[in-house]
Amino acid sequence: MLFSTSGKPEPSAMNFDLPKLSRRDFLTKSTLGAGLVLGAPSILKAKAAGAPADDIRVGFIGCGKQHEVLFNAMVNIPGIRYVAACDIMKARVGRTYSAIKSRFDYGIERYLNAQEMLDKEELDAVFVATPDFWHAPHTIMALEAGCHVYCEKMMSNSIEGARSMVDAMDRTGKLCQIGHQRRSNPRYRYALNELIQKENLCGQIINVNGQWNRALSASQDIVSKPSILPKADVLREFGFNAGADHKLSEEELRHRFLNWRFYTSLSGGPISDLGAHQIDIFNWFLGAQPKSVMASGGRSYFKDREHFDNVMCIFDYDTPQGNARAFYQVLTTTSSGGGYYESFMGTEGTINISEREAYTKIFKESGADNAKWDKLVQRGLLKKQAAGVAAGGADAIASYESAPPDEYALPGGLSKQPHTPHIENFYAAVRGEAKLTCDARHALESEAPIYWVNPAANSKQIINFTEEHLHT
Repeated sequence: MLFSTSGKPEPSAMNFDLPKLSRRDFLTKSTLGAGLVLGAPSILKAKAAGAPADDIRVGFIGCGKQHEVLFNAMVNIPGIRYVAACDIMKARVGRTYSAIKSRFDYGIERYLNAQEMLDKEELDAVFVATPDFWHAPHTIMALEAGCHVYCEKMMSNSIEGARSMVDAMDRTGKLCQIGHQRRSNPRYRYALNELIQKENLCGQIINVNGQWNRALSASQDIVSKPSILPKADVLREFGFNAGADHKLSEEELRHRFLNWRFYTSLSGGPISDLGAHQIDIFNWFLGAQPKSVMASGGRSYFKDREHFDNVMCIFDYDTPQGNARAFYQVLTTTSSGGGYYESFMGTEGTINISEREAYTKIFKESGADNAKWDKLVQRGLLKKQAAGVAAGGADAIASYESAPPDEYALPGGLSKQPHTPHIENFYAAVRGEAKLTCDARHALESEAPIYWVNPAANSKQIINFTEEHLHT
């Protein structure tokens, strides 16, 4: 069994293909059938000669590694016409051109300047996958050019930048999806909608735990051949010298270009690069913003990097169920501890969930209602994996031990790449067939607390959130 995009276990509903919709049908629905259209009405621009009338015309700003992840996740989505790509590194644009030419047998226009691309091309939608400090300028630029935007998270390297993106979305009336792709993942939507909210599987969720532990081998500096990298004057023009206390050499600028995640003026570091995905899930599943954060971080191994290499933080929540705490750690120095996941720990059960099916498990507390869980298994909402088995051993002290929990699994999996459902949701919204699952305003509501983790770690003080900290 596979999940539908609504998160319901409907075997026949696992169909993410966009329904065929002619341009005439689309315009009819947008202007006359408002009751049938779930998302904000949107009008696709006039199409170039030769392009299918109802194709969405797409451009890319930023053609690095994350662009490759997004492109590979969307290549099987029908009804898309790739038109243009832009990056200040010519070799990256060339790779994007070749990838599209190879797969679709047509070429695209190539640019080194995003504004020039937006001025010259007729685009319906733009994907922004540039460094964090360029997210806000590029997103606003594309929205004001009349395009719908899918922008990678973190929204910006500053909360002010993120707020400016919400303003631009509201001002232009265009769609702006932020790349918190778990929000569209059927596994996550099923766990929240069916198991937590409808079935109250966990009981009262008291604690949440999440982590992303990455090995040293995956945290090393990125290097590239100097001959294909932008020159110093180009990198200065595009702000890669921001925050420097001296005039940077070409070598230093190129290190910043390739490793912008290490620099405080260009990014939020590991807590936003990796942690933002999972802290977003804390807020989404708990249905609340935290009321405070305490944090600790250190440059324990990578001593010459500006950001902490390891960060731990605790958020305090008042949820509809009561008080809860959420602990999160991001480590770039060890992969021990079970990879990356979020764990929602309740009085009756715990849901460990991840983009990786291997890390996704469910546990029933020994005191939970057996009949209730048995019925969920009979209805196909859960699969029982194993009865709990005590670890035993001569060193076990009976009065210290709790009865081991039984282990369960979700009834199905996702057969697509993790980013694909989120991109499909974006395209469906562009066609007026769905609401965005994570527009810029909802993304900022969730991201706002993350901007205060590094300040809390630096100051070694608890930050109690106010409207000033969290407003969108």
